[in-house]
Order: sequence, then C-alpha cells, then structure tokens
Amino acid sequence: MKITIEKITNKAGDKQSIRLVYWYGSRTDENGKIKHDRKREQLDQYLFTNPKTKPEKQHNKETLQMVEAIKSKRIAEAAAGQHGFTDTNKLNANFYSYFKKVQETKKTQKSSSNYGVWECCFVMLKKYHPDESLTFEQITVDWLEGLRRFLDTQAKTKTGNLISKGTASSYFNKVRAVINDAFAKGIINKNPLQQVKVIKYEATERTYLTIEEVRALVKTDCRYDILKRAFLFSCLTGLRWSDINRLDWSQVSQLEGVHRITFNQQKTGTLQYLDITPQAFALMGSPATEGRVFYPLKYSAYMNVELLRWTTAAGITKHVTFHAGRHTFAVSLLSNGVDIYTVSKLMGHSEVKTTQIYADIIDSVRKDAMYKIPDIDL
Repeated sequence: MKITIEKITNKAGDKQSIRLVYWYGSRTDENGKIKHDRKREQLDQYLFTNPKTKPEKQHNKETLQMVEAIKSKRIAEAAAGQHGFTDTNKLNANFYSYFKKVQETKKTQKSSSNYGVWECCFVMLKKYHPDESLTFEQITVDWLEGLRRFLDTQAKTKTGNLISKGTASSYFNKVRAVINDAFAKGIINKNPLQQVKVIKYEATERTYLTIEEVRALVKTDCRYDILKRAFLFSCLTGLRWSDINRLDWSQVSQLEGVHRITFNQQKTGTLQYLDITPQAFALMGSPATEGRVFYPLKYSAYMNVELLRWTTAAGITKHVTFHAGRHTFAVSLLSNGVDIYTVSKLMGHSEVKTTQIYADIIDSVRKDAMYKIPDIDL
C-alpha cells in the first residue's frame, strides 16, 4: 500500500484542504481502462495557496510538517495491522490464490457439484479484475461495491447475454464466503463486507409446457428436424442446451437393457449419470460409436426464431426458449408425484432448494394436496 498527500484548492482559490490517499493497486476494467483502488482520509488542516506574509508561510511550514507526521504514523499503523490486516505478509497475500484454495475444498464436500459454479465465479472475477496479483489489501469496500455493480449490471454469458440475478447473487456470495473465511482465519481483522449489501436473488418466471402442449409439438412439423428432436429430448431428460449440444455417442452406454448417458455438466463441471427412456433414446437418431448425437445442431438467433415459429404453429402462446424444455422436465416429474430429492438429482442441482423453485409453480399439485385433507364430518 502507498500513501500520498493530496491538496484540494477551494473555489475562492486562496486555500487548500489536505487529505491522505491510500493506494491499494490498480486493475483494468472490461473496456481496457485502468481503475485505481484507493480511499481518502480528510485531514482537518489547510494551506494558504499563495502564502505572502511571514505568518502564512510559517503556517504552511508547520502544517506540512504535521501532515507528514500523520502520514508516517498511518504507514506504521498499516504495517502493524491497524488498517484491517494482521501483518505485512498477510497484507500482501494473493486473493486469487486464497479463492482457489477455498474452491478446492468444494471437491471433497457434500456439495461437490457446486465446484463448477465456483469455477465460473472465478472466471467472472478475472473479467472484473484481470490482474492476477490482486491482494487482500486491494479488497476494499469500493472494490467490492464495484464487483457488485459489475455482476449485477454488466457481467455477461458466453452468448453475450447479461447473467441472471440468481447467478449474480450466487457469484457474489462465493466472494463473500472467501472474505468471511479469511476474516475467520485472521487473514484480515476488519471485514469490509459489513458495509456492502448482498445481491438479492430475484426469482424469475419459468416457462414450461404441459404434457398436452408437448404432445402438440410432437404432432407439429418443424422446419429443422434436428431442432425438434433436440428440444423434445430436453423435455424428456432435463438436459440443458449446452449439454445436448455437446452430447457425444461415446457418452452413451447400455446397462441391463437401459440406455445411460454419462457426461460432465457444462455449467457445473460435475459428472452425472442419467438413465433415459426408450422414447428419449429414439429421439437421438441412428446409434453410432462416436460423434455428436445432435449434429449439426448449432446455437443461433435464427434457431431461436424457428423454435418460436414451431411452438406457435402448435398453438402454444407462451414465449418458449430452449431452456423451457428443462423446466418442462422438472415440472412434469413433480406433477406426477416424483419426490423433490429425486428430481433434484436428475436435474443435477447441488441443492434441493434450487429444485424447490419448480415445486412452487405447480398449482395443480397444491390444489390436489388440499383436497387430501380427510373429511371431518361437518
């Protein structure tokens, strides 16, 4: 950390206020501009801008000596750990290295499938602050506020879309977890998170299709058969677009007469085993030993338009995206009595509370549950 003296001239131009500037390093934002991480301390001192009299010159001399003394004291305090760090070695500890250390612990914990989310969070962190020499000293309130704004309003997916509020909230919570861990272990003795708000998770409406609507799609022609088969496959398996797009015949096997897909989820990076039904297998086309199953399926705005055109032709008025297939799978299982824990495993969720979102939108299940209350002979 570096400390400098800054002088600010007033509007009248006759005096200068004084403040200390604490420099914590710099970073390059997504536009290539250098952003400095710093904070300021206003001192209750002033200088004459153009001292003319002997008293004014003496005042400036004594004030500057006092300010230099304060600056030296602040440098000593920082080295002694009075500005949030226990010693200079911890002060210069690399934040990214510590983040990866915490991330690695997720591989051996019960929520190991969450490891991939940590990795995605780390990638997004590097977009916000590309400089790999980032230290704990630089993790200030201003830095965290900047990260919060970046995740909440600027961070984008590989396809160029803004990440969802849920994803932004999840990523920011990962960073918070690392800082809290560092605070608990004495890496820092002042927690900057106390002054930074969380990113509130906002549940978004999830579009899904009823079984009747899926059957209508089966009967309706689609300009691209590969798109039709891939979307219906998602409805029957819950796989994301990214996993369907990457699905290879080498990942397909047969165990006791049942076809199984063994793959690493693109989003979380975790290994998943998924036994599929005969009708889902039929949608995969002619079996092969290797090669993409749904070749030459390719993500594009044009394909999204064709998906909407196809669903509209089937009489569906909902705004259907490819991800609606995954939602349809979850809602269909829950509506037909499959317990939420099993659905969570089939969806590849790391936590059951993620799957709970789907359970909350099934009105028919809630209504049926109410009518299961026994008659009390009123």
